[in-house]
Amino acid sequence: MTPEDRAALGEALLGSVADAVVYCGRDGSIALWSPGAERIFGFTEAEALGRSLDIIIPEAQRARHWQGFDKVMATGHSRYGAGDVMAVPALHRDGHRISVEFTIVPMRDAGGAMVGMAAVLRDVTARFEELRALRRRLAVTEGAR
Repeated sequence: MTPEDRAALGEALLGSVADAVVYCGRDGSIALWSPGAERIFGFTEAEALGRSLDIIIPEAQRARHWQGFDKVMATGHSRYGAGDVMAVPALHRDGHRISVEFTIVPMRDAGGAMVGMAAVLRDVTARFEELRALRRRLAVTEGAR
């Protein structure tokens, strides 16, 4: 694959509405917001750029998120950057909760220092709700025995 083909592929992936791609700097402010992020979270690019990731993190999860974020910024390491997928609740612009799965890509400068993180996120709300409904039915069925 030529460098031009790689660049074209990168642009196509970033322009896709299927999954969200979000990049933030060390301070946690959003510097890239893909069309997929707009579709999943409801914020336009103009509304999201420059704002804190808090716009998509439910308040109850923020302290834990920032603790993990700061650890990755300090160490440059996360199992979610090695292919493991994390499932978390998130917020849509209108305030309703959604479920997302994501991986991260730590971003470093030429000297290897952490400068930010990119995340690839997928809305899995429908699957999460189906699983929850199945668990409820199973609990009722087992409780009737």
